Amino acid sequence: MERKIGTVSRGVRCPIIREGDALADIVVTSVLEAAQSEGFELRDRDIVAVTESVVARSQGNYASVAAIAKDVEQKFGKDATIGVIFPILSRNRFAICLKGIAAGVKKVVLMLSYPSDEVGNELVSFDQLDEHGINPYSDVLTLETYRKLFGENKHPFTGIDYVAYYSSVIEEAGAEVEVVFANDPKAILQYTKNVLTCDIHTRARTKRLLKAAGAEKVFGMDDIMNASIEGSGYNEKYGLLGSNKATEDTVKLFPKECQDFVLDIQKQLLDKTGKHVEVMVYGDGAFKDPIGKIWELADPVVSPAYTEGLEGTPNELKLKYLADNDFAELSGEALQKAIKESIQKKDNDLKGNMASQGTTPRKLTDLIGSLCDLTSGSGDKGTPIILIQGYFDNFTN
Repeated sequence: MERKIGTVSRGVRCPIIREGDALADIVVTSVLEAAQSEGFELRDRDIVAVTESVVARSQGNYASVAAIAKDVEQKFGKDATIGVIFPILSRNRFAICLKGIAAGVKKVVLMLSYPSDEVGNELVSFDQLDEHGINPYSDVLTLETYRKLFGENKHPFTGIDYVAYYSSVIEEAGAEVEVVFANDPKAILQYTKNVLTCDIHTRARTKRLLKAAGAEKVFGMDDIMNASIEGSGYNEKYGLLGSNKATEDTVKLFPKECQDFVLDIQKQLLDKTGKHVEVMVYGDGAFKDPIGKIWELADPVVSPAYTEGLEGTPNELKLKYLADNDFAELSGEALQKAIKESIQKKDNDLKGNMASQGTTPRKLTDLIGSLCDLTSGSGDKGTPIILIQGYFDNFTN
């Protein structure tokens, strides 16, 4: 019978993962048991994806607030005044990191981007800026000016006034706090020459601009906890980027080197099933909420490790383009045959081909990771493993 189903994404349940667990073995066993339970078989080029959180948990990759404070103190000095600029507004992602940062210095000048943070959490709206004649590209606002113009602004989802909340986190950690609002990183240099830049995807540019403008010490979140502090976890490449709150006094860091982990799963599945399955570790997907305007991507990358077959971008023809243009005079079986022949004969690289326009020119791992993140969710589904079948199929399969 002709196949009628294309891509299928399944959440796979597994035991609760703890530090030291043989995660690769657990993933393989869970996938094979799910296949037997649900009555399906693995196929070549299926994809098994594992959320980064359980990988980091199995690695025991945690750091305490005290370790963060010690690292910050070592880099800036205990009596330093530092600029903490462009953090995202998140209790889960940043507040506990800020607690450690503030505990390591004397004063924090907190510079928030506006009208929103890097991932779309709004402090104010563009309409409010227009109403008061504020130019976010050039104007630097003090806390007094911000409050006078905009008052208290609570996050629509969390109900938190992050300006007040972050200020209280800094003060409770024992540091002085001053809050300003600006989008030019160089604006912080009017307050201090020592800067910790907390942006995620623009961090390299921010560091470059600050150093060129005369900053004396410049570090990013990726430079904090990039080595172990007294036996703590760490991430050599990403530091605190991609971390999440674990407890009131610890963060779970982004998983460390895990290429061997994905290769182990791939080999085990090949040995047990004879099928060549692709494997990846995934974090936040790369998509935007149309209502809240929040980008999901707060991790430094969607996938920190993946097997070779997931390298690259899609190479697909747009079926509706072929139907409306190349084969506009055809219909029914003749149209299907013509389109299938076009797919079978397509070039290995369709860049610039009009018939591929509108297909998403994103990395495969970003697309697949987004599908995984949406499938697993971030709550109580209990499916940290995702099995995707048929992703690489097309209309001819």
